[in-house]
Amino acid sequence: MSGNLQFNKILGAGLATALVIMGVRIGVDALYHTEAPAKPGYAIEVAEAPEAGGAAAVELDPDWGTVLPTADIAAGEKIFAKCTSCHNDHEGGPNMTGPGLWGVVGRGTASHAGFGYSDGMKAHAAEAPTWTYDQLYHFLGNPAKWVKGTKMGFAGIKKPEERINLIAYLHTKGSSLGIPAPDPSRQPGAAPAGDAAPAGAPAANGEVKSPPADPATTPVASTEPVKATH
Repeated sequence: MSGNLQFNKILGAGLATALVIMGVRIGVDALYHTEAPAKPGYAIEVAEAPEAGGAAAVELDPDWGTVLPTADIAAGEKIFAKCTSCHNDHEGGPNMTGPGLWGVVGRGTASHAGFGYSDGMKAHAAEAPTWTYDQLYHFLGNPAKWVKGTKMGFAGIKKPEERINLIAYLHTKGSSLGIPAPDPSRQPGAAPAGDAAPAGAPAANGEVKSPPADPATTPVASTEPVKATH
């Protein structure tokens, strides 16, 4: 009989303890209850994918046979004023922080005598050996992105028309590279030739892809330099 009494005491104590614990938890939940926010904080908005058939816009390289003859050379000269702290455009002028730019349009990449080019520019020259119009256009847009490891600290010229005007101005400075005939495939509204990266564009792994034949170096309609309009 005493054994049953002892067992009942133990069982009662256990039940009492369980009830106390449950009561404490209910009290804590009631005291610190919080409502779930209607809109969770730090919500991440995911951009919707384009609808099927809606391809992303592809920027075509300029049609140099069309844009160079009509470029604003005077405006290009003003843009070049930003470059004069590091470059000169005079025939026979000395190298400065950057190489002299007389004759740069059509010149060999990393070829100006006496200038110490970066390893990145030398590597780029192996893949894109000539400063064609396309090469200059992309390099001036973002030097560090176009030529990995370049020493040129310039951030770049973002507006396409400003780059075109600058290249047109530089073309008047000793360039022997002819102006190509207009290229219909580069006209606005022309269908892109494919998803291939532009000639000499840095690949995802940082390497520079070998450029295909540049329209600016194919037989040309004129070998005369762009005439200044100012």
